[in-house]
Amino acid sequence: MKKITLILVVLATANIALAQIKVPQPSPLSTVTQKIGLTEVSITYSRPSKKGRKIFGELVAYDRMWRTGANASTKIKIADDVKIEGHDVPAGEYALYTIPGKDKWTIVIHKNTSYWGTGESSYKEEEDLVRFDVIPNNKYPVTVESLTFNFTDIRDEQCYIELLWENTQVRFIMSTEVDKMVMDDISEKMKGVTAATYYQSARYYLEHDKDLNQALEWINLAIEEEQKFWIVRQKALILAKMERYQEAIESAEYSKKLAQEAGNEHYVDINNLSITEWTAKLPKKK
Repeated sequence: MKKITLILVVLATANIALAQIKVPQPSPLSTVTQKIGLTEVSITYSRPSKKGRKIFGELVAYDRMWRTGANASTKIKIADDVKIEGHDVPAGEYALYTIPGKDKWTIVIHKNTSYWGTGESSYKEEEDLVRFDVIPNNKYPVTVESLTFNFTDIRDEQCYIELLWENTQVRFIMSTEVDKMVMDDISEKMKGVTAATYYQSARYYLEHDKDLNQALEWINLAIEEEQKFWIVRQKALILAKMERYQEAIESAEYSKKLAQEAGNEHYVDINNLSITEWTAKLPKKK
């Protein structure tokens, strides 16, 4: 009899599951991911929508802890150690809570990601990693229907994390030690050097205003191994930044010749432009 009852319960449960209708989630889950320099950062959150409601100050109360989304606390995952508004944040995954206010927001990076919401049983202040305040923009010119996280003003070493909803914009800055990471990588890769290693290292030094003499030494070593138009082009750019314009022109002419042989018209064009620009900077002949 017990076996029959158990079978009936299982069948009934299976029928209920089959009978469930799939409908859209009112606050769908979303993940936004961005590389900041060499560091991957992702934010996972559920996105409630305005639906004609007043959000901040009503649906989301001022001066109360908010899980910064729907359904569960928002999560931020960071692949490397970073700074957020100047605070050290080690690599890892955190819950992102906020305390919205009319004139300021408190941003909370929380170490425990298992909590669902913000009640006493699901949030403990002593588990905060950092807290800091930011000033909101409560006059954002576009009404944003659904809660949105963005990464903006992205540079190699930093970006802003931006929250948008209704007519409110909240931003805070994240910075990485990308230069140290690249320099460490260059030092490591120099133990087994290739033309590509010399080229990439020289280009990084050029683009980040480092030792140009070292950049020139590396690009010359790269050219010794591989005479490619894009490598010779970097030598021309390094020489131009050193204001050695005659040598830069000669390298650009050689890069152009190699590009013509390879059928790359783009490099022919940009070398022509540089040759014209640098020729104008040569001392005038008397």
